[in-house]
Amino acid sequence: MPTKIQVRDQSEGERCEQLFDGLAGAEVGDTIEVVADRDIDPQLVRYQLEHARSLEWEYAHPDAEPRELAVTVGEPLEDESLATIDVRDLKPQRRHEALLEIFDDLAAGEGFILVNDHDPKPLYHELKSLHGDVIEWDYASQGGEWRVEVVKTGDSEPTDEDIVTRYDVREIPKQERHPTIHHRYGMIPRGGTMELVAPHEPRPLQREFRQQYGDAFTWEVVESEPGRCRVQITKTAHTEEAADSDTADDTVSATPSDDESIEITEELDVRELPPAQRHEQIFEAYAELDIGTGFILVNDHDPKPLYHQFEAEAGPEFRWTYRRRDPGEFRVLIGKAEPPIDGSADDETEAPF
Repeated sequence: MPTKIQVRDQSEGERCEQLFDGLAGAEVGDTIEVVADRDIDPQLVRYQLEHARSLEWEYAHPDAEPRELAVTVGEPLEDESLATIDVRDLKPQRRHEALLEIFDDLAAGEGFILVNDHDPKPLYHELKSLHGDVIEWDYASQGGEWRVEVVKTGDSEPTDEDIVTRYDVREIPKQERHPTIHHRYGMIPRGGTMELVAPHEPRPLQREFRQQYGDAFTWEVVESEPGRCRVQITKTAHTEEAADSDTADDTVSATPSDDESIEITEELDVRELPPAQRHEQIFEAYAELDIGTGFILVNDHDPKPLYHQFEAEAGPEFRWTYRRRDPGEFRVLIGKAEPPIDGSADDETEAPF
């Protein structure tokens, strides 16, 4: 019978002590059931680093409280082997929160292997913007199961506690900038602040935010000088609340909303699937679409981060239209339509940042 550990309502030190004591007495192949009041991925990565023992774990539900998970003890880590964290059973917002905390806690020379269901490149940009040139990022495998070796190569300066995340967009390739920012903004909590450092005030991005999120954010330029502009964007309402406001764009999409010409071929309900399988099935369904066809995605939360991933990776034929935004049930038409003949986009009236 698996050992059970309760680490709810405990301080950080007490949580680590009880968790580490329980794992210390386990043999290879043993499974321990843990109940916590928060994600404990940082503690499990720290245990691997300090005790040179591999662990695998899976949460029973991507978002349920309390957090219940099964931790299986693996073989001892070989010299210079890295700890491993598989985030595919976590919701996107929880993934970034856990990974940022893990990286913050690393000492110079320590690292981990990140396992994900898609390219975690936005995390690379985020870590580099927050910590500078102290991150070593190497892909061990790409496609399907993505594995990235992440190592902290030096000490980094502490970040402003009022800032949830920061992106220095001057270091991000232009085609990745807007999708990366929207992808991460969708995950920050209400009241959280994202800071951008750009070569000039990114007014085209501000217009996109106004179109997609209405009045559910504030935009403050806190520093402006030639070649450097620092903007702080604070989320004042959840994405779904913004989507329901009168000022928000009803499609929340930069693509034409011509879904009346799209033939719906199926309804894809992913609510009963673990997150690791959701993205895989959605992208497989999209890959099988012909021009002029689409499917209805049914999800238990707003799949907005998925939209930005599609926008970054799919071509001009990609279409996305919300059909329903209710608690526990989001319905989105995802399809392919004929792209414009010349494939051109509207000219920017201001230089893109």
